Amino acid sequence: MKTLERRRKSLINTVTMSSSSAIATVTTTVFEAGKYTTVLQKVESRTTCCTAKTSPPLPVPPPKPLLISMPCEAGEFPLLVFLHGYLLYNSFYSQLLQHIASHGFIVIAPQLYLVAGQDSSDEIKSVAATTNWLSEGLHHLLPPHVKPNLSKLGLAGHSRGGKTAFALALEKAATTLKFSALIGVDPVDGMDKGKQTPPPVLTYVPHSFDIDMAIMVIGSGLGELKKNPLFPPCAPEGVNHKDFFKECKGPASYFVVKDYGHLDMLDDDTEGIRGKATYCLCKNGKSREPMRKFIGGVVVAFMKAYLGGDSSDLMAIKGGQTGPVELQTVEYIL
Repeated sequence: MKTLERRRKSLINTVTMSSSSAIATVTTTVFEAGKYTTVLQKVESRTTCCTAKTSPPLPVPPPKPLLISMPCEAGEFPLLVFLHGYLLYNSFYSQLLQHIASHGFIVIAPQLYLVAGQDSSDEIKSVAATTNWLSEGLHHLLPPHVKPNLSKLGLAGHSRGGKTAFALALEKAATTLKFSALIGVDPVDGMDKGKQTPPPVLTYVPHSFDIDMAIMVIGSGLGELKKNPLFPPCAPEGVNHKDFFKECKGPASYFVVKDYGHLDMLDDDTEGIRGKATYCLCKNGKSREPMRKFIGGVVVAFMKAYLGGDSSDLMAIKGGQTGPVELQTVEYIL
């Protein structure tokens, strides 16, 4: 294939920003809320046993419960399927999803499980089923003036959800719709090199991912550090963002955010026992808002570049306009 041959000949351009570099003055607007007002919509699945009786049954219910963030205004919008991290709720990402949606995207976040073991095979199948459902069921959930553009579809995931996103892109399950952009937000493939969770995604062969779409990997500078001696790092070396990017082919982008942790893109207030645990298990930055704004902004810029043909914001970020955070690494494969 011409695309794969072009990628084999790709060049790596690397910029490593020194710890003393100042945060660049922002001229791009992707790190702030976009022009659209947004709404969050919760949708129960066909397997949910306790659906509210006051809600009319959906003609084609989704295979998994969904959290959908969308613009309120009329238009046709690209889609992003976003996968939550290990043992987290999709609602913990509400502020991030709304940030992305405010720039003109429909974001679909399935709740893949409530309890899970090491094997993520069922999650991969569930994401494939949810993706296949979009063409037949999504329009029943959206207002008539909000149109999904299913030909412009991105896939993103955080932590274990990032691994799941890569696994689906590597065709470990089949989908009827084609993704055009893949985003790993601090992806993790297990506890350590040699301790990957099944099915393993990393092969430790450079540029070995056979993925025919644009890829972006975002890493956290603190993710590979322990919060305390009792718990392992949340994004251990050997199975984290560094290793995922090493296996990417072009076009691919890589950003590592300095002084922020593995869960710093979640909502400020994550409720319940799991929500409280998100502040205890991983080494964190001083606050979540800067990391969340950066990730929301760079996802918007990446989606605009590869789904909308406008690379100006992504190039501005690569050029040093990093908004509320400082980057310790920027790399890209052309």
